[in-house]
Amino acid sequence: MSQKDLLIDMGFTDRKFPVSTHMCLIYNSEDERKKVISKYLHSGVLHGEKVAYLADNATRSEVGKWLVELGVDIQSPDVKKNLEILEAENVYCSGGYFAPDKMLDALKVFQLAAEEKGYSCLRASGEMTWALKGIPGSEKLIAYESRLNDLVVTHPFVALCQYDASKFDGKTIFNVLQVHPYMIVKGDILSNPYYITPADFLKTYNN
Repeated sequence: MSQKDLLIDMGFTDRKFPVSTHMCLIYNSEDERKKVISKYLHSGVLHGEKVAYLADNATRSEVGKWLVELGVDIQSPDVKKNLEILEAENVYCSGGYFAPDKMLDALKVFQLAAEEKGYSCLRASGEMTWALKGIPGSEKLIAYESRLNDLVVTHPFVALCQYDASKFDGKTIFNVLQVHPYMIVKGDILSNPYYITPADFLKTYNN
């Protein structure tokens, strides 16, 4: 079975989804976020997948604590090898600016490396509040998110993008909905009725 055909357990819902799943979590509280994200990460670790977490609000120790609370030994060699907790700003904005092409290329390399090392899949999640810091190029975030939908098909991996509804404005949140095929609502993953394919979305989006 190829990675494209593999169905995986997201951890917080009973249904399984393809590896090439791009979804958003628009949350209103830290408790709401933690309930979803901790189980999502736990499932990846439990199944021996390559798990990458790009943290901005949370610290490495906080994310580690979420997993410890679910019974994960984060000091074990396997977990240390399979789980990477990185600073989102350093990954998205290496060099001090955000360049979508550069980030998409980096994800390709990361996904191929995980596949070559024998991981069943790459599971990633990013806290997107880094985009609110005025970093050059951050205005290109939504266009990048749209293009990510093509990447997860050619280089299959799971992407869960986190948006704090109390920090992003309404226009941005609506744009976020338009570029994610799936959204997480009350702990379940739903097909997004607002989603627009990259081919159509990028025709009219200015940034």
